[in-house]
Amino acid sequence: MPKHSAGLIMYRTRAGHLEVLLVHPGGPFWARKDYGAWSIPKGEVSDGEDALAAAKREFEEETGISPSGQFVPLGTIKQKGTKTVEAWAFEGDCDPRSIKSNTFVFEWPPHSGKTREFPEIDRAEFFEVEEARRRVNAAQAEFLSKLIQALTAKRG
Repeated sequence: MPKHSAGLIMYRTRAGHLEVLLVHPGGPFWARKDYGAWSIPKGEVSDGEDALAAAKREFEEETGISPSGQFVPLGTIKQKGTKTVEAWAFEGDCDPRSIKSNTFVFEWPPHSGKTREFPEIDRAEFFEVEEARRRVNAAQAEFLSKLIQALTAKRG
């Protein structure tokens, strides 16, 4: 069965430029990866769970920030494999250095029998949209185009 995830994009305007908050996955596999590794804060939707509620929960778990405001639907994209991601955007601001992510336990080094705890997200950063397109998972770049369309339509 295809995996269904939901996420949120926090956006802000600084010096006339639209910026979006992206997160970088934690753990040893992602430590040296940059371009194409960043993501919107997102996670799996549980059976019977409302997707927007899941997106809010995941955003808070991954950043420590409780999202609020008007949530603009950005639709659904398909990532590699069978995963679909549904997203919303909301206007907000934060200090990306202050994120507090949940953690996971993982055997490291491999086959050592030792487990270590890693943050699910090791850092967050606001990027202008064009730089965000280069950094984010390629399939999720579509959400940035949808965000620009939604904001343009909102302005009228």
